[in-house]
Amino acid sequence: MILPVIISIVISLTDYNMYQLPKFIGLTNFKLLILDDDVFIIALKNTLIFALISGPAGFVMSFVMAWVINQMRFRTVFALAFYAPSITSSVAISVVWMTFFSNDQYGYINNFLMQLGILTKPILWLSDPNTIMGVIIFISIWMGMGAGFLTFLAGLQNMPSEVYEAGMVDGVSNRFQELFYITLPQLKPQMLFAAINSIIASFAVFDIAITVAGLPSPNYAGHTLVTHLYDHAFIRFEMGYASAVSVMLFTITIVAGQLVKKLLATKE
Repeated sequence: MILPVIISIVISLTDYNMYQLPKFIGLTNFKLLILDDDVFIIALKNTLIFALISGPAGFVMSFVMAWVINQMRFRTVFALAFYAPSITSSVAISVVWMTFFSNDQYGYINNFLMQLGILTKPILWLSDPNTIMGVIIFISIWMGMGAGFLTFLAGLQNMPSEVYEAGMVDGVSNRFQELFYITLPQLKPQMLFAAINSIIASFAVFDIAITVAGLPSPNYAGHTLVTHLYDHAFIRFEMGYASAVSVMLFTITIVAGQLVKKLLATKE
């Protein structure tokens, strides 16, 4: 795990096209990336917007659904239903949702809204730069809830009953008080695990963006850091430059992970 990271950092300091030996150029790739690459800035902005919306939203929704379903009968069936999208191919799921968000009047969402009289003409969900990122975020949240949901559900099912009994003695009288005073503090390890996974998934969005928006997307509206990395690495064969993008992405992910770790880590 460590060796590929080191190799990527070394390659990021070179001009390497896979056909010739790497040529050391120092920090030139990073200089070009930050100062001259307008598409990188767009990709960085899109990735941060995606992470700031999909990460917290998916995290909160996963916990809420796990908390609700944990109190229901037949929770195994519901758990399977929520976890299934997480183990399904993101490309396959994206194609299914593209039927809903189709640009024409036969797309399920456009057709439904037009029949209600809300729309007079179809919305170009997959072509309009103003809506592309919203579609990608929606599909990603729907797909990504499963892993966090399963983590929270496992934590809730293993919560010792003695803690709740002690809470009742101390005056905890309803489920919402149990949630805020007992459940959330006891679930900090699971919350940390789910948050780290959510951060990694948010910054690594690629398959859904490519399938929904294409490469390049209209006005780069669906362009992310991983998409930018893929473009330079496997289409242009600029491996040194692509490695610089990967180092930037790695650094951002590590910093975000450490911030969440400090926020949710359990004090010994």
